[in-house]
Amino acid sequence: MLRNRYVRTVMLSRVLLQLGIWIRNFAILLYVTDLTHNDSRYVSLISVVEYAPILVFSIIGGTFADRWRPKLTMVWCDFLSAISVGLVITALSQSSWYVLLAGTFVSASLSQFSQPSAMKLYKNHVPGEMLQSVMAMSQSLVAVFMVLGPIVGTFIYQRYGIVTSLVLTGILFGGSSIVLSLLPRDLEHSSQGAASNFNEELKAGLRYMWSNRSLRILSWTFAVVGLAAGLTQPLGLFIVTEKLGQHKDFLQWPLMANGAAMLVGGGLIMTLAKKIRPHTLLASGLVVSAITSALIGSSTIIFFTMVLMVINGLFYPCIQIGIQTMIIKNTEASFIGRVGGAITPVFMGMMVVGMMVSGYFKETTSLLTVYMTSGILLILGSLILIPLWNNKREVSMEAGVK
Repeated sequence: MLRNRYVRTVMLSRVLLQLGIWIRNFAILLYVTDLTHNDSRYVSLISVVEYAPILVFSIIGGTFADRWRPKLTMVWCDFLSAISVGLVITALSQSSWYVLLAGTFVSASLSQFSQPSAMKLYKNHVPGEMLQSVMAMSQSLVAVFMVLGPIVGTFIYQRYGIVTSLVLTGILFGGSSIVLSLLPRDLEHSSQGAASNFNEELKAGLRYMWSNRSLRILSWTFAVVGLAAGLTQPLGLFIVTEKLGQHKDFLQWPLMANGAAMLVGGGLIMTLAKKIRPHTLLASGLVVSAITSALIGSSTIIFFTMVLMVINGLFYPCIQIGIQTMIIKNTEASFIGRVGGAITPVFMGMMVVGMMVSGYFKETTSLLTVYMTSGILLILGSLILIPLWNNKREVSMEAGVK
């Protein structure tokens, strides 16, 4: 796979981006918890700012990704992310910590234009039989940084502080932009750039997605799973401090265990990619995640929690790889951005809703109740996929084009 120039270049770009994102996110998390004395409401707010742009800009970014040249879009988005980090550093000394949230919001917004463009490059330049393996490689890369990211992010923040962490983030984002600039020039598009057609293209993408049965079912699954993920995403810190009785810095260790297991799981899926149907991967990942989520919320034993994080990590790539493969295989290249941009907000919108209420849900009930609720929702998400089990791969070739 790495012999493919596009795969190799995009992966290197993602290495730099992932490192920058982890350094930034952990620095902001630790900095804000220091200032607010571990207030769960502010921790939830950080997560909302990181993920809300996906809800707001995903469909818009996906539509523009189908109209714009993918390489040029990715280069400019990473460059502007680097510039935004520089502006945050300048403003931080004169403003409150809320400026960190603004910078994170801008960077996350730009990624909604960049990510669909990467999917489009894969669709155009990677053979179909390799797509699921490439998705597995992408997920394995994420897993690597689930291991390295917390260590690096915590070390840099504790040793050098918030400003140095942000400077490194800006450098890494800029480096990603330079790497992507080495790709061959984009192919010329026909007349897709006409601004007057934007609304029609967006509507065509929505019609295309809704006409495809597999994508419709995936959307319903996304809604339920997004809510489940949002409920627990901001609360990992409190599993460490309240359930396990450890200092918040201990959070890096369960994250590392989870990330190492994700790396192994992604590697296994790469070797089995051609033998497993993507919706089978997705359903199995959801069921295991449901069980481990409920047990993590109830465990007070460090060793048992770590084992659960490992099991969760082994199966988590099934969810991400299954999702991405289903989208790519069931979508024409000219609609990749719009379909991804239409489906992703379904997931992220519900995830943001979950994150917005998770802190208050925890305060009014309990940590265990939140994690049990998340597990129930994940089971429901797997049940929604049942109609796909006997369904052959479906690609609508003309829906939404009228």
